[in-house]
Formats: sequence, C-alpha cells, structure tokens
Amino acid sequence: MDTTIRNLDKDIYRELKARAALCGKTIGELVNEAIRCYLARPYRYTRAKSLRDISPEPYPKGTEHLSEEIDRVVYGIE
Repeated sequence: MDTTIRNLDKDIYRELKARAALCGKTIGELVNEAIRCYLARPYRYTRAKSLRDISPEPYPKGTEHLSEEIDRVVYGIE
C-alpha cells in the first residue's frame, strides 16, 4: 500500500533513512516493523464499566466560588 505520512520530524526521518540504508532495508520495511512493534504492545486503555467506576477529580485552586459565579451569570443574581 502506498501512503503519505505527514508531520514527521525531519531529524528522525533522516536517522531512519540512514539506518534503513545501513541495514539494507527500505524505509517502508522499517516503518512496518515499527508499527508491528507498537501494535504488539498491550493496549492500556480501560473503559469504565459503570459511572460508579469513575472517580471524581478535584477542581483546580481558584474555583472555590465557581457555582456562585455561574449563578450570577445565568440567573443575574447579585
């Protein structure tokens, strides 16, 4: 399959091209090898089975009065 890959780092591409030449392989062969290695790694994403499995995350500092500010904006409360 012929494809175009955009936004490659030029220094990394040069190094890949040089290594391909030293190994007697094409860039495509090395890219395929790298993709195979990446896909062989365990997939770490675990989807929550229930909303109960999701743990709350704290709001960042400076948002202690966020609900009051929202009420002022939405309801015009002074």
